[in-house]
Amino acid sequence: MKIINNDLLNQISAEAAASSRLRKNYNLHASLEEPVQRLLNALEPETEIPVHRHKHIGETFIILRGSLFVNFYDGNKNRLRQLLLSPTQGEYGITIPAGVWHNIEVLEKGTVIFEVKEGPYAPISSEDVLK
Repeated sequence: MKIINNDLLNQISAEAAASSRLRKNYNLHASLEEPVQRLLNALEPETEIPVHRHKHIGETFIILRGSLFVNFYDGNKNRLRQLLLSPTQGEYGITIPAGVWHNIEVLEKGTVIFEVKEGPYAPISSEDVLK
């Protein structure tokens, strides 16, 4: 059993802030082979998340605290839409369909999202990152 509370969010946020990538995953699934990947993703402003897609799977983000923009792009890296996720604004999450180009832009220190996508885990290939 894993309890999701302020102590855990504070812990992974501190680890994200200390990381060179300015983010930290905390897996809620037992193995990268599981058919459903569930994780907390602690993110700090200035973390670099490239424009990417998950060609064969969708993903869902639910924001627990902080705020961020989810940006959507066409295949030429033109931004088509920007959505603010912020509990204080009443915008809590989004489901992104498979194949949609996107990235996130973190606005507040201590931002944490709950993320769900199909497994098993597979790293993003170079053809699924827009340069």
